[in-house]
Amino acid sequence: SALARSSAALLRGGRRSLGVKALVTENPLLLQESLPLFSAIKAVHVKDAVSGALSSMESEFESLESRLQQSGDVSYSAVIEELEKLEAPVEYSWGVVNHLMGVKNSDELRAAHGEVQGEVVKTTTKLSQSEAVFKALEALEKDGSLEPAQQRIVQSSLSSMRLSGVGLQGEEKERFNANRIRLSELSTAFSNNLLDATKAFSLTLTEPAQVDGLPPSALALAASRAAEEGEEGATAESGPWRLGLDMPSYLPAMKFLRDRSVREALYRAFVTRAGEVNAPLIRQILQIKQEQASILGFGSYAEVSIERKMAPSVEAVYDLTEMLLAKAFPAAQKELQQLTEFATANGFDGAALALWDVSFWSERLSEHTFGFEQEELRPYFALDNVLDGLFGLCRRLYGVEIVRSDGEAEVWHADVGFFKVLDEASGEHLASFFLDPYARPENKRGGAWMGVCVGRSKVLDRKPVAYLTCNGSPPVDGKPSLMTFDEVTTLFHETGHGLQHMLTKVAHAPAAGISGVEWDAVELPSQFMENWCYDPATVYDAGMAKHYETGEPLPRDLFGKLCEQRTFQAGMGMIRQLMFGALDMRLHHTYDPRGEQTPFELQHELAERYAVLPPLPDDRFLCSFGHIFAGGYSAGYYSYKW
Repeated sequence: SALARSSAALLRGGRRSLGVKALVTENPLLLQESLPLFSAIKAVHVKDAVSGALSSMESEFESLESRLQQSGDVSYSAVIEELEKLEAPVEYSWGVVNHLMGVKNSDELRAAHGEVQGEVVKTTTKLSQSEAVFKALEALEKDGSLEPAQQRIVQSSLSSMRLSGVGLQGEEKERFNANRIRLSELSTAFSNNLLDATKAFSLTLTEPAQVDGLPPSALALAASRAAEEGEEGATAESGPWRLGLDMPSYLPAMKFLRDRSVREALYRAFVTRAGEVNAPLIRQILQIKQEQASILGFGSYAEVSIERKMAPSVEAVYDLTEMLLAKAFPAAQKELQQLTEFATANGFDGAALALWDVSFWSERLSEHTFGFEQEELRPYFALDNVLDGLFGLCRRLYGVEIVRSDGEAEVWHADVGFFKVLDEASGEHLASFFLDPYARPENKRGGAWMGVCVGRSKVLDRKPVAYLTCNGSPPVDGKPSLMTFDEVTTLFHETGHGLQHMLTKVAHAPAAGISGVEWDAVELPSQFMENWCYDPATVYDAGMAKHYETGEPLPRDLFGKLCEQRTFQAGMGMIRQLMFGALDMRLHHTYDPRGEQTPFELQHELAERYAVLPPLPDDRFLCSFGHIFAGGYSAGYYSYKW
């Protein structure tokens, strides 16, 4: 899971808020007085809308620079609030385009996005390198009358501008700015390649023996996928069955398929996704980031990243990682030993467990240890019931009423829901959010994230609106979406991000919600919310866990076992996350992307210390590590543990 960050990181680093004035046009991307008109927005609108908004912003910005230089008025409203107003139309239109790139991707949208992306980065970079604005902010920083939030905004803006190259001149500045455009292009290409690779792979099975062990819900999904691809008459009972690399298909296959060869084929496909196309992009991205850091006077890109984090230094991140590794690694070794002994005692006849065996045998060990199967839980976690529990929790903790409001806003897909957040006591409308719950591997990227549609703003008189995006199990065979417990916790996690955005008390947009929050602090609200999935009041009082057909609540003994299972294989889970964080930091701190060692060789080197089972020689996990190569987590993945 993650936070989405627009590639149009403007002056204060990725904030997006809705514009107050629309250009007089029929282009839906420029009709910004309401929520996005998703039914009307097409790829053909992107170039005119974004280019037009950029042109207007540039013109208004030049006027602002002149006023700052001539009048000497460096009040908060004359600087920060004027910037917010003039940036808003671009942030809105480009924000919607980037959102659609993640949830409704198409060749036409990619082409339109690519046509204006460089222009967006070029213009927003120009704003962030304005000497007139920088001097005004320096003067404003000395204003003793600023509120604490305003003071933080000014200081954050100064820091962001320094890291955006405001102090650069001549050839260095030209190179730095060209690099920024190239990085945005590479990041988008990385993400598109990963989506394409995930979509391109499928495995169609025709023999019942090949799908032996797969639970009914997974069989139904696999048969429906086969039918969608032209296999007329495909059924859960007789097939054919089509498996893919998106989570609702891939995870059940790895956990339940008894056919080891099918698991191996799926695993190898999964860890080599986008391997050939993204491998060269990784080197290019790392080289450019290293060059950017050098131009700014830093020793590594990781040092640049840490400038805007809570962590005081790269060394502090390493210290935390080493401390956790020392605790977790012995536990992980013991867990693997127990798993191997269990598998051997229950029919596994190999010399050692392979990577495609771990999930399968871990699921069997869990069933043996706790006395229940994951599939038993699914009927008790229908999406609508889970939302009842989640919203009941929000009422109890935060005093808000969340009301389904479908039809009051346009959506990009029929499965998307729209909700309003009201103050329970007064009924005041505080915020809204879209929920896109299901996987659509044909045009929606994997993972789960919270994105900003509209940010809270006193100046623009706007209430916050969030996008909550998951890739959960879709409804199949006339049944509602029956969620795995992992999908339930993921929904709570993303709602935690969303609540931080939506329930903000700060009226100044650049410090409202997630804006201006250090990246290694953003995972706190999300991971906090996960804890409530194990809270009896949340699970039972609002009807979150009840059978979708009978209405019977989840048996209390089963809930008790679920709570016991929470720390199952916690050591292996911990070292996996530590490995990702350490690899991210090494790649951005000490690794030489121009040297002989490949990023994949560094991965194998670190695996000797961080993994109880080494990756495959041809493992290309890094080629799907979108968090750091196509998201906001580069030299920041450690945030999940900070």
